[in-house]
Amino acid sequence: MKKIEEVNLEKILPSNGPSVDEVAKYLSKYKNEDIVIKVGGSVLNEPNLFKILIEDISILKKLNFNPCLVHGGGKRLTNKLNELNIQSSFINGLRVTDEKVISIVEDVFIKFNKEIVYALKNHSSDAKGIHSKENNIINVKKVSEELGFVGVPNEININILKKIIESNEIPVIAPLGLSLDNHVYNINADTAAGAIAKKLKARRLLIVSDVQGVLDKEKNLITEINSSKANQMITNNIISGGMIPKINNCIDVANNGVKGVVIIDGRRPHSILFELLSDKGAGTLIRK
Repeated sequence: MKKIEEVNLEKILPSNGPSVDEVAKYLSKYKNEDIVIKVGGSVLNEPNLFKILIEDISILKKLNFNPCLVHGGGKRLTNKLNELNIQSSFINGLRVTDEKVISIVEDVFIKFNKEIVYALKNHSSDAKGIHSKENNIINVKKVSEELGFVGVPNEININILKKIIESNEIPVIAPLGLSLDNHVYNINADTAAGAIAKKLKARRLLIVSDVQGVLDKEKNLITEINSSKANQMITNNIISGGMIPKINNCIDVANNGVKGVVIIDGRRPHSILFELLSDKGAGTLIRK
């Protein structure tokens, strides 16, 4: 006869996810842990992957994790700006954001935020939207005059976030923040998630992206790496281009109170569950 825990797990887990035995083994390791999950717009924009992501986050909540979701939205924003015939320019991967663009950024991200909250509620998971017009937790400082209304987190209001988590709701955070003079700023979602994970002292920060993880010079996946090795790979140009700021953010987070940061492939079904609750994992774990 099966243990009641196993019967419940069989009901909760997807048939193409990690096995019941593996999940049971890892559950005690992570009970009631804060897990910050940053999901890129490229993953969220694909309907099937979006559906699986919502399912996985709902499952984590049922398994007594405290998931905290930070979403991107760059692709949606680009599509909207193209629709309005507004040209975008970028400096070091950050979108130049003037007064006209920031109002569109805010509208697009808040709409996306509400869709995610609604989808989680449809999966029997209470969720709460966090953005510039509701429950704002991110106070920002301007990156540069050149970039306009682009900010970096200056302070995270941890009390609002903890109240939402303690109310058994899933925080769903848009990459928006407010300055001291109450102006809205666009924030890089990786940077926002990193600042939140550090402030929460989260057990894990998962960066769910459309890449496998960190690759070696033969283009094979590296399953685990420490900060010094990652820095060495940047120096040797093995990690290059757009991966450099992503990895630098991961290193900073891993060195500031978060036990591990993982870049995982969101194109793989149930990658979040495989990363947290299986022997193999689903990407590259970056440690201090």
